[in-house]
Amino acid sequence: MENLRTRQILAYLKSKKSCSLGELMKRFRISSATIHRDAELLAQRGVVERVRGGLVYHDAPDSHGDAACYQDRVVANRSAKVLAAKKALAMIEEGDIIFLDSSTTVFELAMLLTHASFDHLTVITNAVPVMHLFRKFPAHWSLIGLGGNYDPQLNSILGMSALEQLSHFNVTKAFVSAFGLDDKTATTNHERQAEILRRVLDMADKHYLLVDHTKLGRKGLYRIAARGGFDAIVTD
Repeated sequence: MENLRTRQILAYLKSKKSCSLGELMKRFRISSATIHRDAELLAQRGVVERVRGGLVYHDAPDSHGDAACYQDRVVANRSAKVLAAKKALAMIEEGDIIFLDSSTTVFELAMLLTHASFDHLTVITNAVPVMHLFRKFPAHWSLIGLGGNYDPQLNSILGMSALEQLSHFNVTKAFVSAFGLDDKTATTNHERQAEILRRVLDMADKHYLLVDHTKLGRKGLYRIAARGGFDAIVTD
């Protein structure tokens, strides 16, 4: 299974720090075409760096392991996230101005959009991995990456500058995720993330919450929005 194999490759790279594609082919008994495909998938998610003939694992920038935390979330429950993202893709329409947050679930939606065929679509995001996908989106789309303070744990842009930039835009549909969703509220454990999500939900015409089943029944520290405030809750 692709999800299991890429998890195993990432775990191997985490222990080795770097290795050649040939070593990975031998280790996991896969073809050249397969390892190149898996390498591209992991590189797109920002968890590894492709170098000539091999891959390098992205170490955390400090002793707290913030970046590694994001990397682990990228591959966790990926099949469930992809299923939710496929459902959310059907909610996007020609001419929409969409906001994509920095969650790994919404990143799967961004990945699906790289193969979409909309003539007119505007993508606004504070997610660094989504910005890295801009080159894969159709050139005639409008693509806007917010500027501000970089948060390595969330791999996103947050803070007052990002909030101020958001105030200049219209958003027809906001796609966001959460740490947890109980019977009343969607929540996160990051205060600055909560700020930007509340702002974009306040300004968007429609609001979509993407959460896989592991998020249901959990509660984080900071409130994002009431459960009933979403036009749809999209899950696997």
